[in-house]
Amino acid sequence: MSDLLSSLNPAQQEAVRHLHGPALVVAGAGSGKTRTVVHRIAYLMREHRVYPSEILAVTFTNKAAGEMKERLVAMVGPQAKDLWVSTFHAAAVRILRVYGEYVGLRPGFVIYDDDDQNTLLKEVLKELGIEARPGPLRAMLDRLKNQGQGLEAFLREAPDFIGGVPKAEAAEVYRRYQAALQAQSAVDFNDLLLLTIRLFETHPEVLQKVRQRARFIHVDEYQDTNPVQYRLVRLLAGERPNLMVVGDPDQSIYGFRAADLHNILRFTQDYPEARVIRLEENYRSSASILRVANAVIEKNTLRLEKVLRPTKSGGEPVRLYRAPDAREEAAFVAREVSRLGNYAGIAVLYRTNAQSRLLEEHLRRAGVPVRLVGAVSFFERREIKDLLAYARVAVNPADALNLRRIVNTPPRGIGASTIAKLAEHAQANGISLYEAFRAASSVLSRPQAVEAFLELLEGLREAAFESGPVAFFERVLDETGLLEALREEPDGEDRLQNVEELLRAARDWEREEGGSLADFLDAVALTAKAEEPQGEAAGEAVTLMTLHNAKGLEFPVVFLVGLEENLLPHRNSLSRLEDLEEERRLFYVGITRAQERLYLSYAEEREVYGRREPTRPSRFLEDIPRELLQEVGFFDEPKMPRARPEARPAEFRGGEKVRHPRFGQGTVVAAMGGEVTVMFPGVGLKRLAVRFAGLERLD
Repeated sequence: MSDLLSSLNPAQQEAVRHLHGPALVVAGAGSGKTRTVVHRIAYLMREHRVYPSEILAVTFTNKAAGEMKERLVAMVGPQAKDLWVSTFHAAAVRILRVYGEYVGLRPGFVIYDDDDQNTLLKEVLKELGIEARPGPLRAMLDRLKNQGQGLEAFLREAPDFIGGVPKAEAAEVYRRYQAALQAQSAVDFNDLLLLTIRLFETHPEVLQKVRQRARFIHVDEYQDTNPVQYRLVRLLAGERPNLMVVGDPDQSIYGFRAADLHNILRFTQDYPEARVIRLEENYRSSASILRVANAVIEKNTLRLEKVLRPTKSGGEPVRLYRAPDAREEAAFVAREVSRLGNYAGIAVLYRTNAQSRLLEEHLRRAGVPVRLVGAVSFFERREIKDLLAYARVAVNPADALNLRRIVNTPPRGIGASTIAKLAEHAQANGISLYEAFRAASSVLSRPQAVEAFLELLEGLREAAFESGPVAFFERVLDETGLLEALREEPDGEDRLQNVEELLRAARDWEREEGGSLADFLDAVALTAKAEEPQGEAAGEAVTLMTLHNAKGLEFPVVFLVGLEENLLPHRNSLSRLEDLEEERRLFYVGITRAQERLYLSYAEEREVYGRREPTRPSRFLEDIPRELLQEVGFFDEPKMPRARPEARPAEFRGGEKVRHPRFGQGTVVAAMGGEVTVMFPGVGLKRLAVRFAGLERLD
């Protein structure tokens, strides 16, 4: 037996030996899929004498592509450097650098990144006289291009307002943006794929040349492909495809990025002659962890049948902790982490970034260093820094740095040239920037916007010394328009949750410490500094991250927290089966990150929009047979599940006609615990927080 096969299990060997025709490798979590792909490519080169220049392997990240190529060089030698291993976008760039002129690209075209896109959108908005943030409109561009729709098709399904802009105006923003890209000989990342598809569809002779260069195609993480990537793969594969796709429908968790689970589910319909190979032996997790994982995921209907089988026997039981409230849940995590030690081998996973604050706080109090992955530390998040900037200016108006931060946050028509004139006046007269704002009428020809802003700040300065931090922040949110601006952003819900978490932190501080707004700002400054692990301890930090960011990683010990209805599954995912099943897959991904020890936890009570409310355990916990879990800690007797009390907000009872700033007119169909569920024609059911939703009653 070849040395390329001897270390592989039978299913892996079958995948490696596959030569001609399409193949679907259904690779379960921890089943060695990357190892299988690398060995298959090496086998093609060594045993079948396929030239490395005829092999294409597509991955989703540059890091994965680099690691795959390094492993192949180590396995087959320097000739592996001629392999075409890249991301979708890198492959598209390579093609367009050679053939781009066929689709109107000039030689030396530039590629705009996120910052470049935002800058260009700001210029377009200014040119059109539209007051709006570029973020939501950039999200519209990405959505439209990732789905491969034309503008008109996209607009037919779009809500009346996009990012606070009427959709007719948003369409004009798109047209001007594309025209500006073309005028500047530039493309954005999404255009790279769309232009490559256009090239292949309009110039079949070019497609044929590229197919000769990519005779054997491998696509990793196929379950994460979006409609545009799917079309690109289909074009490259052609009529007689030597195409091997590798993936796991049970780990498809990026629907919000336009990933289409059906791409992998229908592979055997696209290619009826395809061989299907299942990698079910798991080399990562203990048997006890895999029993829980299999019990959870088998409840989904949108999947390809497989059952993970452990190569490790036995193992620690999966532990379930029921906390009386969210603070005790975080305290439990901190206690267990301190007891276990080996911080670098521990991860704490959660559904939303806002959940990280309490965990950071309690771990820090226990002397445990923390490393946040995929997100900035809580007090460094933009919306939190914006609120804190208002507070710092209210306490100290000489703080020019924070004054500059808030002067046009949210946009209020005070441009860079206006600020520059005021700053110049301040420097010439030896006064602070704030004092220059007070002199706006003598410096500016049109001082109205600055004077309105100054009036707002003067009111906040009074509030800073008359109230505590909670009342102050609530006033900022009520009077500045920050809530409305955040709500319109593509990740607005996450940002609103972070705002609510800051209010929760302020309430906790008022209960435990008390004092003025200035005292609270001092406490925040010290807390934010302490969040960063120092010195050698930074390498031994506990990892905190969302479930989405945890995919592809593994840890000896995993804590999966906040397993409650409305968190996991998330409240925005309850109205459609497809969304609910993606939430279950997210839970499954979290479970299968654990190698040796897994903790599941939920709180019986959590603060929601300023009120302490009872919660319900996640419905996904009900999928796990009780004998697979060991209850630890706070438990007196099992209480799962139990009904949530009916607590209806005074504003709504159901049946009311309302208008939402983004979704338009709708009808309230349910109201409970500070939340309403509204049916919006053409949009569907949306569950909204009454306080932040911005609903207008129409009857």
